[in-house]
Amino acid sequence: MITTQLTHPESIVVVGASNDLRKPGGKVLKNLIDGDFKGKLYVINPKEDEVQGIQSFKSPEQLPDTDLAIIAIAAKYTPDTVSYLTENKNTRAFIILSAGFSEESHEGKLLEDQVVDSINKVNGSLIGPNCVGILTPQHHSIFTQPIPKLDSDGCDFISGSGATACFIMEAGIPNGLRFSNVYSVGNSAQMGVEEVLKHMDESFDPETDSRVKLLYLETIDKPDMLLKHASSLIKKGCKIAAIKAGSSEAGSRAASSHTGALASPDVAVNALFKKAGIVRCYGREDLISVASVFMYPELKGKNIAIITHAGGPAVMLTDTLSNGGLDVPAISGASADALKEQLFPGSSVANPIDFLATGNAEQLGIIIDTVNNEFDTIDAMVVIFGTPGLQDIYDVYDLLGKKIQSSRKPIYPVLPSILTAKGEVQAFIEKDQVFFPDEVALGDALCRVYQSKASADEKDETLEIDISAIRSIIENADTGYLQPKQVQELLDASGISRAKEMVSQSETALRSAMAEIGFPMVMKVVGPIHKSDVGGVVLNIKDKEAAISEFSRMMKIPDAIGVLTQPMLSGTELFAGVNKEAKFGHMVLFGLGGVFIEVLKDVRALLSPLNPSEVAEEIKNLKSYKIIQGTRGMEGVNEELFVDIICRLSALVEAAPEISELDLNPLLGKPSQVTAVDARIRIDKN
Repeated sequence: MITTQLTHPESIVVVGASNDLRKPGGKVLKNLIDGDFKGKLYVINPKEDEVQGIQSFKSPEQLPDTDLAIIAIAAKYTPDTVSYLTENKNTRAFIILSAGFSEESHEGKLLEDQVVDSINKVNGSLIGPNCVGILTPQHHSIFTQPIPKLDSDGCDFISGSGATACFIMEAGIPNGLRFSNVYSVGNSAQMGVEEVLKHMDESFDPETDSRVKLLYLETIDKPDMLLKHASSLIKKGCKIAAIKAGSSEAGSRAASSHTGALASPDVAVNALFKKAGIVRCYGREDLISVASVFMYPELKGKNIAIITHAGGPAVMLTDTLSNGGLDVPAISGASADALKEQLFPGSSVANPIDFLATGNAEQLGIIIDTVNNEFDTIDAMVVIFGTPGLQDIYDVYDLLGKKIQSSRKPIYPVLPSILTAKGEVQAFIEKDQVFFPDEVALGDALCRVYQSKASADEKDETLEIDISAIRSIIENADTGYLQPKQVQELLDASGISRAKEMVSQSETALRSAMAEIGFPMVMKVVGPIHKSDVGGVVLNIKDKEAAISEFSRMMKIPDAIGVLTQPMLSGTELFAGVNKEAKFGHMVLFGLGGVFIEVLKDVRALLSPLNPSEVAEEIKNLKSYKIIQGTRGMEGVNEELFVDIICRLSALVEAAPEISELDLNPLLGKPSQVTAVDARIRIDKN
C-alpha cells in the first residue's frame, strides 16, 4: 500500500547521506534541498557532524520520529536499520536506493525479504530496493538527473527501471514533454508498477491529477490489477501508454495445439493492453511520441490535413498515416481554390497543402484558419515547418503556438530543424508546447492512439449455456485431452454448432456410423495429437470399401484408439481456440483456419470474458478479413455466427477455468452456418 508518509511526508531522513555528490546518498540529499522540500530534513552519517548544511545524526537512535527514510547504505546493513526505524521512529515509508538485493543473489533476496517483513508489519510503504527513487511535487527523493520542472498537466511516469526512466525523460524534455510524478520501483520487492497505478486510480482527482500515465514494465506480475486500474483510469478520462520489454522470450515454445503454438506471454500482453485501452510502445522514442500525442486534444476522426513547406516529409507522413488506417483525403472545391489564390504561385492545396519553401507565417495562419473553418471533412492538422537557415522563423513558431491553443481541431507540429532553428524551437517549448521532431514517428503514434480503444467490459448476457452440464463433464474428467464424446458434450452444452460425428473402434461400429452419417465422409484417427502428420485424416471418402480400408490402416497408426467419422462439409476454413496463460487467464484466439493458420498466422487474440462488439471489431482487423467477407466469387462467412461461437468459447472457459487449451480447427463457415468439424480440448486440474 502507498501511505501518506510516502507521498506527503512531513519529515525525511537520508540514511547514508554524503557531501560527495557523486554518490547516491549525496545527490539525493542535494535534490531534496534544491527541490525545496517543505518538511523537516534529517541525515544519518556516523562520520559527519553536518552534511550539505544539514545536521547529521551519528546513529538512528538519535533521530527524531520520521515519516520517510531514504536508504543509501550497503544492503547488509539495511534490514537492521529498517527494522529499528519501523519499531522505534514511527517510520512508515521507505525508498531504498541501495543495490545488492534479489537482483544480485539468493543472499540478497533473503535480506530483501527481511526488509519487506519489517515494513509490512507496520503497514508501511516500500519503493525499491535498487531504484533511483521518486520525483513528486512534494519531494525530489531521486538521485539522478534530469530533474524536470514538474507540472500537473504533464505525465505521470512509473518505471521498473531507473536508468530507463532517466533516458525517457532525457528524450522527452527537449521535445517539450512535461512530467508530473515519476516513480522508479526497482526490484518491486513490495510494490511494483501495478500497485503505483492502483494508487493513482484510487486517489485520482480530476481537478488536479495528470490525465496521462506512462509505464515501463519488464514483468507483469499482477495482470488483473493492471487491467482493472488501467481500465478504470481510462474510463475517468486518462490516457495510458506502456512499454513492455522482454517480449522475445516467447519466441520459441513447445506447444501441443495450434492455439498453444500461436499464444505466448507477449500475445497475452497485447490482449491485456487491448482490453484496457493501453497504447503499447516498443522503445523510448516511441513512448515519447505517443505521450506527446496525448498532450493534444483527442483525435475524433480519421481525416488529416498535412500542411507543409517541404514535400518529402509530407509524402512520408502521408504513407505512414494511410498504411496505419488514417486518411489524408484530397481537398478541392471553391474554398480550396480561394485558398490557393492567397498563396505563392506553385503552391498546392490538394492535401498535402504545400505552400513552398518561401511560405511565411502569414500564409500558414491563412491555411490553418481555412482548414478550421472551411474544410468540414478534415478532423486534424499536421504542420511540418523547418528552415534551411536563411532567416529566423520565430514569427512562424509564435503564430503556430497561438493557433494550436485556439484551434477547434487538433494541430500537431513537426519541427524538424532542431539544430538550425534551435533557438526558435526552444522558444516554442518554453511556452509549454510539445513538438515532434520526426513526422513518421508522429504518424505511427497517431495511428496507434486512434486505434487503441478499450474493449467494453460487459459480458454478452444473451448467451445461454448449460453450466451444470459443463461442470459435470469437467468434474468427471481427468487432466489431459478429453475424449471425443466429452468434447462433443461440452460443445453441445455451450451451444456451439458441430458436425455430426461418431467414433468407431471396430469394423462393426464403423458400418453403423456409415449408415448414420452417409457419404461422402471424413475419417480421422483418434489418439495421436497431430493427426495430419501421421496420415490420420482422409477426406471425401465416397464408398464403404474405401472407408473399411482406411479404418484398417488408421487403426495401425501408433497410439490410435479409434477412428472418428463425420459428413464431408464445405466452407471457408476458420479457426477459434483458447489458451490459458499463467497469471493472465484465458486468451481467445481466432482467424482463418486449416492450412492458413500454419502459413499466415493471421490471428487476433482477446482476453476472456468477451462481448460481441469487441470480437466483431477484431475480426475486421484480420488481414484476411476480405476472405471472410467473400471475394472474387467466393462465398463469405456469416460473421454473426462466427462472433457467436467465439463468445461461446469465452463463456465456456469462464464456466470451466480448468480448460488449458482448446482448438476448433477448422470451423467451416458459409453464409448460412458456421460449424465446428474438428475440436480438441485439454484440461488441467493441477
